[in-house]
Order: sequence, then C-alpha cells, then structure tokens
Amino acid sequence: MKIAVPVSSENTIDGHFGHCESYKVFTVTEKKEISDVKNVQSPQGCGCKSDIASVLAADGVTVMLAGGIGGGAINVLNSNGIEVVRGCSGNATEVVKAFLSGQINDSGSSCSQHEAHHAHGHSHDHQCSHN
Repeated sequence: MKIAVPVSSENTIDGHFGHCESYKVFTVTEKKEISDVKNVQSPQGCGCKSDIASVLAADGVTVMLAGGIGGGAINVLNSNGIEVVRGCSGNATEVVKAFLSGQINDSGSSCSQHEAHHAHGHSHDHQCSHN
C-alpha cells in the first residue's frame, strides 16, 4: 500500500492541498510498517487542476492524508482510486503511523484544521473552493 501526504518544509502536513511544496509517498508493508519514503515534487497550479492525482495513482498510491482540501480535488483523487482522509495535521510520518494503527478517520470537513480528533460528534459540511 502507498500513502501520499502533501507536505510543506520540515515534513509537516500542508494545511492546503493545492499549495503544498511536495508530496511524501510512504510505502507500507502488509505488516503496516513504513518500508520506503520518497518525495514527489508538487506540480505548479491548483490541486484540482494539476495532474498530481494521476501521477500518484500511477505510482500505486491508494490513500491521501490531507489537511484542508477542496471538493474538486477530492473528486479527482477519488476518480483515480485514491481515498482521501481529511483533517490531518502535524508531522507526516507520525500521522501515517497513526493512520496505520487505526487512530485517524476522515474528519468529514474540507477546510477545518485541528478537529480530526474531535470530529466524531459534529459534522461540518462547509467546502472551500477556488475557481
């Protein structure tokens, strides 16, 4: 399994998918251990308009752990067979490990930060989009 994470400097999850500096692609073994990490440079342009989804899908990525991400980008990723988990923040490696141990679920919100751990009781239906 391969998991992609949009990151800024310092291996921190970028809160805005479309503007991240690069993507870290984590290769995970069947034992849920990280066996390889590589950097994929982010193409210029908005996340939903770039071809990053097809690039990542071609590399075998099936999960994207993201912070804030718009509905358009989610649709493009989903159509390429990539599941999107929103509301993630912090150190990319730690978040991947937490996801692998079942501690992270999709927050159900496209923009809110820091609510991944408290999202079970409330749903946020607001989306951000830039045209």
